[in-house]
Amino acid sequence: MRKTIKKLRNFILTLIVVWVTAISAATTWAALSALHHDDAVLQVVSEMTIQENSKEVSKTFAPEPGTLVLFGGGFLGMIVSFVRSTYAFAKRVFDIAASIVGLIILSPLLILVAALIRLTSKGPVLYSQIRVGRAGESFNIYKFRTMRQDAEKDTGPIWAAAHDSRLTPVGGFLRKAHIDEIPQLFNVLRGEMSVIGPRPERPMFVDQFKAEIPEYSKRLLVKPGITGLAQVWHRYDETINDVKKKLRYDLLYIKKMCFWADIGIVLRTCRVVVTGEGAR
Repeated sequence: MRKTIKKLRNFILTLIVVWVTAISAATTWAALSALHHDDAVLQVVSEMTIQENSKEVSKTFAPEPGTLVLFGGGFLGMIVSFVRSTYAFAKRVFDIAASIVGLIILSPLLILVAALIRLTSKGPVLYSQIRVGRAGESFNIYKFRTMRQDAEKDTGPIWAAAHDSRLTPVGGFLRKAHIDEIPQLFNVLRGEMSVIGPRPERPMFVDQFKAEIPEYSKRLLVKPGITGLAQVWHRYDETINDVKKKLRYDLLYIKKMCFWADIGIVLRTCRVVVTGEGAR
């Protein structure tokens, strides 16, 4: 709390200093404009004499509109920067709080799911896989295992299908209810992911999509998320056209990132979890 208050105080003081500097700069600019030529100086002196004698209003020298826009743009830039940094800080606080609370509340469910996976199929309860995060950095994502062990041994990495034969007896249900995503809360705690953001993809798919879709790398400007605008409004990827459609959602979210957008995505996520829309 003290750090936040100190930060706000420093920001207000900075605004005051910049405001005073802007006024001083504008005044100095006006004076220098008036003294640009000797003729201009004589004209100013003459107008001042006329004002004293005839009580007429003298001509004012003010900064050009472009100068005012420049100073205004500086203030606007500071405000935008402050809002963005505040949003980023609040988003991280929300991520940590949501992850801790979620893991505590869902701990009985996590234990039950782990037991079901061990009883119905061979292999580990969790599996990790390399995914691409913010700025192209790789990390290991954690999920409940929903496929048979070594499911991609013969086929290699492929997209999920509507009726995937590689699923375990409980894997289909875990995916439909999105329960397999819960362990990603550990990735959120570690700062590798956010609760809300674009879906993290595997490196080989990222390289493929970058080559085929020019703007695909823009989605790497933010942390990937467990849920997001594309995840709740579009089904799983099955073709390159699906990737292009979801990219539009991702770029829209990145452009419009704000608290209201995040709240809407959270509410939509609750509906998707309950109804199982778009699950594979």
